[in-house]
This record gives sequence, structure tokens and C-alpha cells, in this order.
Amino acid sequence: MKSKICLVYFFLLLFTLPLFSQSYRSYYQRRNIRLYEKPLNLIDNPTANFLDSTYFQVKLRMYGEGGMLAGFNIQVKKHIMLGVSYGGQNVIGYGTIKWNEAPGIQLRFQVLPETYTMPAFSIGFNSQGYGAYYTATDSSSGRYQIKPKGFYIVGSKNYTSFMGGIGMHAGLNYTNDKKGTDQDINFFLGASIVFRGDISILVEHDFAINDNDKNSIGTGKGYTNAAVRWFVSKNLLLEFSVKNLLKNNKLVHGIEEVPNENREIKLIYFQDLR
Repeated sequence: MKSKICLVYFFLLLFTLPLFSQSYRSYYQRRNIRLYEKPLNLIDNPTANFLDSTYFQVKLRMYGEGGMLAGFNIQVKKHIMLGVSYGGQNVIGYGTIKWNEAPGIQLRFQVLPETYTMPAFSIGFNSQGYGAYYTATDSSSGRYQIKPKGFYIVGSKNYTSFMGGIGMHAGLNYTNDKKGTDQDINFFLGASIVFRGDISILVEHDFAINDNDKNSIGTGKGYTNAAVRWFVSKNLLLEFSVKNLLKNNKLVHGIEEVPNENREIKLIYFQDLR
């Protein structure tokens, strides 16, 4: 109970910080914003932010059970970003490699760019789930620990403060995972704080409304995640995250035990194509 209260106070603090901050000028007014100050994604949740038109991004995520997930994002046209991802379990360590069922596809379209007074809004699609992939006794009910976002809309607003950069993000989604009976529209939110010493903190909460019925592995608490990012060099980010802080998973008949609190490492590389 105490951990829940602390998390509530933490999110309230984050969402009141903009009251003491100033909005970023729009992208077109200030081109020297470093890429990591406006992250494309938090930990699992998307933002409305976009890559610069001349950049691409490569990501490598390492998670439990020897899992690895590699991904690539690029802006293919103004306000349109495309990405792909693929991975599996036991890629490192021992045992037979269990490749994911299919590659993940990401598509994002920026409906409204951010201005001094208005947040950016993006709509998108992401078929990539996160965490281990579990195959039940009935193979038709196999799923990722964290369902893919599927179709989503998200808004992001960035601010400057005495600490550095602050980003606030919120959205809703409808998963493309049709296995199971829980198909509700879901909500998510999060925040990013970039300190001037090239360190950033990310927090997010996925309400997981689409994963809380009696046949789901979710208990109804939702997924709260936190991470620290370090800008190792001009083009490389290192992230360490602790996920599922509210221990949202439960045992479900036919699916092996799903881990609760878990840790991941992520490498994010940016490169200018010019």
C-alpha cells in the first residue's frame, strides 16, 4: 500500500513541475534541442515526438530469460516514421532460441507538431509486444507479457526548467492482439526529465485495462515502469529500467508463471544520414 501511495505522489510531483517551467519553443524555432531531450518512446510507451528528418535510430533491448529485441526507426517522409523490430528468448545464455512469432511493425504519423502553447499529437500503430512470449497449452492463446499497443493516439508537451528538460506524455490505444477476451480501449501516461548532466529519468504507467479480466495475466493494477538513461556519447544512449513495480501479474491456467518486477537494459543509437 505504501508503495502505491509513493508512486501516486511521485506522478503528482512530475505533473506539477511544468507549472514552474517554460514551454520549449517549437521545433522550427529551436533546432539545437538534443534528440534525447524529446524521446521517441519512454520505456514501453510511445510519445508524440519525432526523429529529425535526417536521422535514424537503432535500438537493442535485453530482458529476462536471455531475451533480446532489436529495432530500427527512420522518418521516411515528413511527419511519417516507420520502424521494424524482431527478437526472441534464450538469444543469450543457454537453451534453444525461441524467436518471436513475427516481426514487430511500427508506424507513426504526426498530426500536429508541438508549438509554444500546444502539445504535439501523433497517431500510430505498433504490433510489437514486450517481455517474454508465452505459449499456453492452447497455442491460440499465446501472448507477450506486455500486450502490443496496436493502434494509438498520444500527445506530448515539452518544457524547460531549472533542472533541464521535462516532457509530459499521455495517450490511449487499442491493441491488435486478438487472442483472449479482454479487448478494452486502454490508457497510458508518463514523463521524462532530462538533467543538464546528460542523465534522464523516465517514468510511465500503462493502466492495462485491456489485460485485467479473469483469464488475463494482469491483476488490474496496471504496469508502472521507471528507468535511468545516460547519454554515453554524442550518438549513444544506455538505459536501465525496472518494470512492473506494482507486481501486476498473476498465475493463469495453462501459462507458466509470469515474472513480476523485472529489469531490462537498452542501447539506443542515433545517426545523422547527412
